[in-house]
Amino acid sequence: MKIYIKFITILLLTLYVNSVNSQEPTFTQFYANPIYLNPAFAGSNKCPRINMNYRNEWPNLSGNYVTYSASYDKFVKSIAGGLGLLATYDQQGRGTINTAMLGLAYSYHQKINRKFSMLFGARAAYFQKSIDPTKLTFNDMIDRYKGFIYPTADKIGDNQVNVQFFNASAGVLGYSKKFFAGLAVHNLNMPNESLIKNGVSPQKMRFTFHTGADIKIGGARSRYSKPTSLMPNIIFQYQQGFMEMNFGTYVKHGNFTFGAWYRNRDAFILSLGISTKAFRMGYSYDITVSKLNNGVSFGSHEVSMALNLSCGEKPVNHRNLSCPSF
Repeated sequence: MKIYIKFITILLLTLYVNSVNSQEPTFTQFYANPIYLNPAFAGSNKCPRINMNYRNEWPNLSGNYVTYSASYDKFVKSIAGGLGLLATYDQQGRGTINTAMLGLAYSYHQKINRKFSMLFGARAAYFQKSIDPTKLTFNDMIDRYKGFIYPTADKIGDNQVNVQFFNASAGVLGYSKKFFAGLAVHNLNMPNESLIKNGVSPQKMRFTFHTGADIKIGGARSRYSKPTSLMPNIIFQYQQGFMEMNFGTYVKHGNFTFGAWYRNRDAFILSLGISTKAFRMGYSYDITVSKLNNGVSFGSHEVSMALNLSCGEKPVNHRNLSCPSF
C-alpha cells in the first residue's frame, strides 16, 4: 500500500503541473505547426511542405517540458483535399513521463463561392505513453543534510505501465482572401491515458477556436519595394474547465515577420521569423509574468523550421489561405 500511495502522489503532482499548461503540449508558434493546431489545415498550402518544431518550456526548472514535432502535408487533387502526417514526442519532468504520437490527417476542401472556401478535417492518431521509474524519488532516499543520496527500497513492480491508445480529432476552417476562422476538437473519443495499472484517466476533449485577418498597411510601390501586412489573431482553448486565451498580432514586411502575443495572465510571447519561397525559420520566447516568474522558470524557447517543396504541376483551383506562418 505504501508504494501505491507514493506512486499515485507523484503522478498526481506531475499531472497537476501539466494541467496548468492546458493538460497537453501547446506550441506558441501556433501556425508554424498547423496540423497540430487543427487537422483542417492539411493540404492548405499550395505546395507540399515539411514543418519541424522544438519547444523547451521552463528550462531553468528541474522538471521542464521538452516537445518535438514534425509533419508533412500536401494537397491531393484526386481526393479533393489534403493529406498530412504528424509525429510528436513530449518529455515531462526531464523525461519522467514520455509521450509519442503518430497521426494521419485528411482535409476535404470545398469552395463555397468565388471568395470563400471551407476545409473539413479529421485526424486519427496512435499514442504511446510511459513513465521512467529510475527518475522517480521517494522519501527513504533523502538524507536531511545531503539530499537524495540513498537507493530506495520501494519497487514500482506492476505499476510500471506503458500505455497505448487511439485518439481522434476533427476540425473545420473557413477562409477568404483576408480573413479566416477555425474550430478544432481533439480527444473526441476521450481515451484512457492512465499510467496506473487498471486505473482510469480519460483524456478530456480539448476545444480550440482560432481566427485572424490579413490587413495590408503598406503596398509594394514598385517591384523593388516590400509589402507590409498586419495580422491580428485570437486563439482560445478550453479543456476540462481550464481556459486559455491568446491574442496578438504579426507584422510581416517582405521576408521578415515579427509577432507579439499575450496569454491570459501568464506570459508575453515575442517571435521573429524569416521566410522565402522555399524555406522558413522562426524563434519565439515566452516571457513569464505569472507567479512562476521569468527569474525562476527562465521562460520558454521555441524554434520552428519549414521547407516548401516543389509542386510539380500547379494545383488547379487551389485557393491560397492568408494565414500567418508563425
